[in-house]
Amino acid sequence: MRKLLILLAFMSTAVYAAPVEVEGVRLWESPDGTRVVLDLSAPVEHNLFSLEGPDRLVVDIDNASLDKIDWPEGGSLIRGFRSAPRDGNDLRVVLDLNQSVRPRSFVVPPQKQYGYRLVLDLEPQNAQQQETLTAVKHVDDASANGPREIVVAVDAGHGGEDPGALGRNGTREKDIALAIAKELASRIDAEPGMRAVLIRTGDYFLQLSERREKARRANADMFVSIHADGFPDPRARGASVYAVSERGATSEAARILAERENAADLVGGVSLKDKEDVLASVLVDLSKTATMSASLTVGQEVLDEIGGVAHLHKRTVQQAGFVVLKSPDVPSILVESAYISNPKEESMLRTRSYQQRLAGAILNGVRDHFYNNPPPGTMIALWQGRGEQKVAEHAVRRGETLSGIARQYKVSLDTLRRVNGKNGDQLRVGERLTIPLGS
Repeated sequence: MRKLLILLAFMSTAVYAAPVEVEGVRLWESPDGTRVVLDLSAPVEHNLFSLEGPDRLVVDIDNASLDKIDWPEGGSLIRGFRSAPRDGNDLRVVLDLNQSVRPRSFVVPPQKQYGYRLVLDLEPQNAQQQETLTAVKHVDDASANGPREIVVAVDAGHGGEDPGALGRNGTREKDIALAIAKELASRIDAEPGMRAVLIRTGDYFLQLSERREKARRANADMFVSIHADGFPDPRARGASVYAVSERGATSEAARILAERENAADLVGGVSLKDKEDVLASVLVDLSKTATMSASLTVGQEVLDEIGGVAHLHKRTVQQAGFVVLKSPDVPSILVESAYISNPKEESMLRTRSYQQRLAGAILNGVRDHFYNNPPPGTMIALWQGRGEQKVAEHAVRRGETLSGIARQYKVSLDTLRRVNGKNGDQLRVGERLTIPLGS
């Protein structure tokens, strides 16, 4: 018996001593920095430090080895990678840098398609200072120019390591969400008195809390998150709109969806050391503010518009505890554009025409909401008669007609002709029309 125990102890020690393999390295660049992910065969202990002259970041990984892998190309912060054994059993990985950075590192346990990962987040040293200067510039510009534009934060769900739901033909939710978000942002920017802020502009990971904070830093009047739902049953179909709930989900499906979307932080890799307790700290009593009411109102307006271009899964706004929607002071909605798990809707989501129609429908709902409920101090509030100015200016885009513009602004065609001195309906691309509002 004693010999058996000694043998088992030796075997467990041998297993423990087996080196952890670095199986691959991936890199994601975002406007805020760079993320490097080392895929591992098991958890590791590591040490991270920076060196100067030239700038480089050193990662010492205990009891690890690296065979042949394809190093990713560098980027704006990283010039290149190299590695070498250290102290016999350990591994040193060096990132040669183009500039000094503020690094952060943590190990992420397995999630879905990923095993253990060592995550390195690199932020440029001057990032916070530049962000402060930009924020001050926006405030100064708004003060100098008087009435401000309405700001809509457009968030493309998932990204980077987190692909979101996957279609049967390999379509990734993160790609569809970004395409629709960019189309929506472009249309918002073309609207007089409105401006879009894209929360995610490329294929990279953002924490759910970061998405909310980006919207708040931009002084957004509304937050719209774009997704494409997935479900085990491929027959599930239709678009939906969701708002946050602090008292439970409106349906079991809404609860399951919220849990899946909230798990995006775990899939993408988030440090648990400084993770905020969003369920405790952000869930203020929203019922005492207008935020939840506004979210439900605009959500229904958007849903009604989407119903004109797509099949609806639910005809009323659904609610659940979506972390990304929990800004206490920014009305927020989540749009599920269709079921990417449904083969027919997956094909539809890939088409430019559907992405454009959906973006147009979302815009119509958002625009109608703000023309009915313009925030004080905005251009649209003034144009709606809540100030001295009662006109808007519209730049003619390719394919637009005078009658279509009249319907858009809810003015008569004859009034639009008279105000702009037109005998007919001919328009030139780029021509600027005066729009009498509230007439």
